Amino acid sequence: MNKNDLISQVADDSGLSKVDATKAVDSVLDNIAGALGNGGEVRLVGFGTFSVSHRKATTGRNPRTGEAIQIKASNQPKFKAGKALKDAVN
Repeated sequence: MNKNDLISQVADDSGLSKVDATKAVDSVLDNIAGALGNGGEVRLVGFGTFSVSHRKATTGRNPRTGEAIQIKASNQPKFKAGKALKDAVN
């Protein structure tokens, strides 16, 4: 399922027009990204938790040359599935 499929499904399930469903889906995704961008987390009970993981700077190797390179510290989005989602999949 891609974003357009999700929008169509939301429109069908909720009775919204595709334009309104697009606004709704985009708003949810933008708000999740905004909360994570501010260092917060988003908990959706039964679905899961979106959070930010901090990676430290490390030294890596270029596989072609074997040269040591610095890998910058970064923030990575992380998702942990909730029990209801795990049960639905299994």
